[in-house]
Amino acid sequence: MKKLTKILSLTAAMAMAVSALAGCGAQKATETADTAAGTSAAVIKIGGIGPLTGPAAIYGNAAKTGAEIAVEEINALGGDIQFELQYEDDENDAEKAVNAYNKLKDWGMQVSLGCVTTKPCIAVSSEVFSDRIFALTPSASSTDVIEGKDNMFQMCFTDPNQGIASAEYIKSQNLGTKIGIIYNNSDAYSTGIYNKFVAEAQTQGLEIVSTQTFTDDSANDFSSQLNAVKAAGADLLYLPIYYTPASLILAQADKMQYAPKFFGVDGMDGILTLENFDTSLAEGVILLTPFAPDADDELTKKFVEAYKAKAGDVPNQFAADAYDCVYSIYEAIQKAGITADTSAADTCEALVATFTSPEFVYDGLTGTSVTWQTTGEVSKKPKGMVIENGVYVGMD
Repeated sequence: MKKLTKILSLTAAMAMAVSALAGCGAQKATETADTAAGTSAAVIKIGGIGPLTGPAAIYGNAAKTGAEIAVEEINALGGDIQFELQYEDDENDAEKAVNAYNKLKDWGMQVSLGCVTTKPCIAVSSEVFSDRIFALTPSASSTDVIEGKDNMFQMCFTDPNQGIASAEYIKSQNLGTKIGIIYNNSDAYSTGIYNKFVAEAQTQGLEIVSTQTFTDDSANDFSSQLNAVKAAGADLLYLPIYYTPASLILAQADKMQYAPKFFGVDGMDGILTLENFDTSLAEGVILLTPFAPDADDELTKKFVEAYKAKAGDVPNQFAADAYDCVYSIYEAIQKAGITADTSAADTCEALVATFTSPEFVYDGLTGTSVTWQTTGEVSKKPKGMVIENGVYVGMD
């Protein structure tokens, strides 16, 4: 009997111990959940999408790093507004971009930086419009990104604006009298710039002597296109394309001893850091970009220093535009009185109203007195840059 009593007592004690441990575990789990919820409630979640791997990774990683620097600086201020940033890789693929967007939405994203490149951003822009999440892309420049979506905004110039500005700049600077063009007719970015450039070139009285095209599938041999523009006597070759095909065009033009002025757009930014590219081939290349890393203003110098420390390289305009995205969102959030507890939908409506307000003017790395139209299009002035001795030098 004593033995049975001892066994029952031991069993009861063990049950109490297990219950106590379970209670402690439940209490600890609740505390952990409360802590996580407290942390989550204390920050505004910003999501970004871009090509962090693959051929276009230079753009995505630059934008990611620029955004990270801005978030780190803002959080270091210690104010009521704190950000948490999460970036997802889309490999410059529209379907993967939508998957990345859904992942960020499940994470609790309140504000979106859209996508870095155009095709993925066109796909994602429909999602943010449907879900009423405010989005500001650093560099997806097609008008298809913003058309019909009141909550989708751009920090970069639109493709039409780049085309118009290019023609105006070539004319005003007397850069060429006979213009050749090579563009990608399978790419929305390239064709959008090209179409407006041609229209504005006619207005400006520029003579286009040869227009050549290629597709993503044929972007490896440009000998026929170069021979055609050379035979037409083009003394300026306009390249509204990304830096990867541009690097091949420069190399192949050099081999055939064809040396016109080369004039590019913001997609060419990054060519100096392209792996295995002979940067001497880019000497004298002119491009329009909103950002000059060699500028001597304090904001630019501070950003370039921070970027070099973080990434070990000089920032391009994709990094600067992403930095400006975060800071303009920060200023708009302050102006609108948004807090971390504000829902994504309410945040969206408040930011739309603020960004389109005539009183909201932003000064940043990529422009001063920057404003936005109700279409989501940005208003700011591009800068002419020329590559000299392996660095960008301002022409204005």
